[in-house]
Amino acid sequence: MTKKEIIDIVAEKAEISKKAAKAAVDAFIESIEASLEDGKEAAIAGFGTFKVKTRAARKGVNPQTNEPIDIPETKNPVFKPAKAFKDKVAK
Repeated sequence: MTKKEIIDIVAEKAEISKKAAKAAVDAFIESIEASLEDGKEAAIAGFGTFKVKTRAARKGVNPQTNEPIDIPETKNPVFKPAKAFKDKVAK
């Protein structure tokens, strides 16, 4: 499903214009991004939780030269679905 398809569904179900639905979807996405940028979780009851997971720095190997390299710490967004959501998808 694409963002455009989500906007179309929101517009239809909420009986609002596509312009208003696009603004609502964009605001939703921006609020989750802002929360994660601030180091907070974004939890939606019955759906799941968005959070930032830190992956520690580690040693790696360049596959072309077999030389050791340092891989820096990274922060990645992750989504953990709620039990109700997982159960619904599993049916």
